Amino acid sequence: MFRYFPNNYVWNLSVDLSIEMGARLGEIEEMCAPLLAASEASDGQGTRAFRESWSKMADKLCALAQEDETRGHLFSAGEKYLRAANYYLTCERLQAHGAAGREALYQRFLEVFSLGCRYSAANCERVEIPYEGKLLSALYVRAQGAAARAPLLVQVNGLDSTKELKYLIGLPQWLAKRGVSSLIVDQPGTGEALRLHAMKARYDSEHWASRIVDWLEQHPEVDPQRIGMEGVSLGGYYCPRAVAFEPRFACGVVWGANHDWRDVQQRRRDKEGSFPVPHYWEHVRWVWGGEDIDDFMRIAQNVHLDGILDRITVPFLVTHGEKDAQIPLKWAHRTYEQLVNSPRRELKIFTQREGGVQHSSFDNSINAGHYIADWVAEILGGQLAPNDQLRSK
Repeated sequence: MFRYFPNNYVWNLSVDLSIEMGARLGEIEEMCAPLLAASEASDGQGTRAFRESWSKMADKLCALAQEDETRGHLFSAGEKYLRAANYYLTCERLQAHGAAGREALYQRFLEVFSLGCRYSAANCERVEIPYEGKLLSALYVRAQGAAARAPLLVQVNGLDSTKELKYLIGLPQWLAKRGVSSLIVDQPGTGEALRLHAMKARYDSEHWASRIVDWLEQHPEVDPQRIGMEGVSLGGYYCPRAVAFEPRFACGVVWGANHDWRDVQQRRRDKEGSFPVPHYWEHVRWVWGGEDIDDFMRIAQNVHLDGILDRITVPFLVTHGEKDAQIPLKWAHRTYEQLVNSPRRELKIFTQREGGVQHSSFDNSINAGHYIADWVAEILGGQLAPNDQLRSK
């Protein structure tokens, strides 16, 4: 784990995620050097300083991108816009719910990310899925070279990630090379669903996951028999739960197991384990509801997988980092042990040898991500090497 701020796990997590999304180290240094003292301050004071420094860099990149636009250099503009979006998102994630200007910052992030995708000709299309009289927003990434209907992996967020973060980390692009499409969704409690439409998280993730499958079954480019699901962090709860109760999923993957989130909350209340975001208790009540912490803890009692996983009858991959500071490794073993009816269950612990040892491999995602992409391609009928090289063998 890259530790720019010696005593602030949450800020280091954010910096590491930004690096995984494509940040440049020179820009990291310029943004973070003025923040060392602020990293020791209270959440409110510190996160305001973080926002000022990181949004300033993003603003500068947008100005440079606009200069590229005037010259007709749109590929260059697109790359800068995507990096600016990374920095806007990174500082937006750290702000308190209701902080002045947070929604405007998020809207700016969405606008800049869209420009970045358009000008860089990214294989990334925004789509909307009807849900409960509203819409779930998602990013659709097409499989490369698919002649007919392609397999697809639905990818869902954790507690505080967004669809754009997951896209920029890289799994959808790695899958596309393997002939597998992706649908990365801001499900209830995350991203646009939470910030713009006030959709709270719900423990019965099959409720929204089934609506996503309904939509995909009508998509002309998707093979409805080869739809899998992946979840990161708290998605390590949402995904197994959805696959257990929605039989149309052909496989499941968790990138960071999260078998018993109610236990994790109690440990955090007892000041054990690391928090993923500042203003933690305000954040989880924003996501889940609850008038106070006790009310939230009652809601959290439903967020566990005991007595559920024996319903899963499709292949399932459980991954976890051996040094995860947020979710104890024992919960990965518990999830794996309870997948008793999966015809192909696998537990993969990422060690120091291959990297990705921290929570959901945020410290080094590429080897872990390629492992997951290979597994998904094998299960859903993608490809593991370029076609010309396969033919030569």
